[in-house]
Formats: sequence, structure tokens, C-alpha cells
Amino acid sequence: MDELIDILDEHGNPTGQSCLKSEAHRKGLFHPTIHVWFYTAEGEILFQKRAHDKDTFPSLWDVSVAGHIGAGEDILIAAVREIEEEIGLSVSSSDLERIGVFRSMHKHAETLIDNEFHHNFLCELKIPLEKLSRQESEVDDLQLIPIDVFKEKVEQGKFEGFVPHEKPYYQEILNAISKKLKA
Repeated sequence: MDELIDILDEHGNPTGQSCLKSEAHRKGLFHPTIHVWFYTAEGEILFQKRAHDKDTFPSLWDVSVAGHIGAGEDILIAAVREIEEEIGLSVSSSDLERIGVFRSMHKHAETLIDNEFHHNFLCELKIPLEKLSRQESEVDDLQLIPIDVFKEKVEQGKFEGFVPHEKPYYQEILNAISKKLKA
């Protein structure tokens, strides 16, 4: 779905301009997104398998919930909205722990350049996987993966089947989840 999004400069600062998401992707304009990483008290991370017909990284395992922030939309409101849309889970903004903003640049084609600043959050998943309801147009599957299993993949740089985020990005996420599990 095409939507109006705000445009950022290369440092993540608002430019005061907005445009359709398709135009931002065509021109490689930076824009904000949310990433929400769900983890369980048992030390598992929730991954979503991106829909097979997505323009970017189809059928690859990715962050639990991700999405674009609408023009003028509050970041936390966008995160709560995307969680509800993609996995059918209602959470409060107070359930989300902000863990940083990460710059991401992926050139998929000459006319599809995805330059984003991911606003990342953690949230504990307190219900069974079977209780989640995936948005079929966005998500083909959901899976819990033990943190140790994923940590080993990241350390070895083996991202086969996963969205190829940069290794430092995945390491930051794993460190933040590990801290929560030790708390």
C-alpha cells in the first residue's frame, strides 16, 4: 500500500517534506520506519517470514514487526499500529522499550532504493505463538527462534534465509535482548 511518509536527511533529521512511499523508494530518499523485536522469557526471538510477493526481501525471515511511519505520525503510535496490523497483538506504548535508531541503505534495483532510519523497540511476548494472527498480505509465517541459535548465525555471518541486515545491527539487537533476559 502506498502511503504518505516524511522525508529525512542523510543524518535522520526531518526535512519538513513528505511524499508517497513509492516515490521515496524510487528516488532513494531517507524515511523513518519502526522495527519491533519480540522476545520471550524463555529466551526466544519472534521472527516473521516476509510475504512471498513483497518487493523487498520476499520470503526471508525478518524482525518481528516492521513498518513505515506515516507522515506526521508519532513513532510510538506507528509501532503500536504496526504490531496490531501485522501480528494481531494489542500492546500499549508503555510495553515498548526504545533501543536505538539504525540507518539502513539497500539498493534493490535502479528504481527501488530503500534508505531508512529504523526506530527499534523491544517488547516481551507474553502469549503463545498460536494466539498471534498474521497479516497475510505482509507475513507468510511466524516462528520463535532460540536466541543462542540466532546469535550463532550472526557470529558466523550466516544470514541465509534471513534479511541481510548488517552484522552490527543484529549484534545490537541480540545484546539488548540478552540484557533484558538477564534482568
